[in-house]
Amino acid sequence: MPNEYQSMLKAVENIAYEAGMEIMKFYSKNYDSHFKTDGTPVTEADVAAESIILPALQSLTPEIPIVSEESAAGGHVPDISGKNFWLVDPLDGTREFIKGSDEFTVNIGLVINLEPVLGILYSPAKNVTYFGSGLGTAMRKEKGSSPKSINCRETPAKGLDVLVSRSYSTSKRLDNYLSSKKVHSRIPCGSALKFGLLAAGEADLYPRFGPTYEWDTAAGHAIIIAAGGNLSTFSGNPLSYGKSEDKFLNPGFIAFGQK
Repeated sequence: MPNEYQSMLKAVENIAYEAGMEIMKFYSKNYDSHFKTDGTPVTEADVAAESIILPALQSLTPEIPIVSEESAAGGHVPDISGKNFWLVDPLDGTREFIKGSDEFTVNIGLVINLEPVLGILYSPAKNVTYFGSGLGTAMRKEKGSSPKSINCRETPAKGLDVLVSRSYSTSKRLDNYLSSKKVHSRIPCGSALKFGLLAAGEADLYPRFGPTYEWDTAAGHAIIIAAGGNLSTFSGNPLSYGKSEDKFLNPGFIAFGQK
């Protein structure tokens, strides 16, 4: 059902679009990049996109703090004790971007009372946006077309189509987890695009064992909820937000559609 935050979707979609257009100025071109202390890469495109998103969100909702990947990496983390905040990854899938792949996204998620309630995933290279805020509101929009309603699907009789990270497509933990399930296929995919595919009913399951941060998941999590699915840890607990004491690091999780 729609909620009070859905009215912000168009404005946030426009912010993500502007950031994506800035990212595309660097796509398949020469640009500076380096590695952060956690071993993940960052490029000029990440920084340029963040410089568009942060002031735009501050203008839209001056009372809501923003936790953004590159700012957090630089030690700039706002007070989130009010339990309401934005989570932003200005360029999710930086490794894919550097390789020239089109599997990277702009992620903007809104967390209210420590739960994701609004999400925008924009894929500038594919010209596709996924968004939603509240059950039944998930949409997929291609550039130049009207948004189309999307929903997580029921598992087909042929078995599960399982989304796997390109960086962690094969691992013993993944193999062990899937060994007891009827799997039809594994679908490698970079970045938060996996959440969009799951929300659109193009896959059934996304188990993640490798490290992620809250800005990697908040937008996609909100869209999955809007499409009728959810995320949980491997112990069955809801994936939580606001873990500032752990530098916003997530545990392993499972994103799933209709059970």
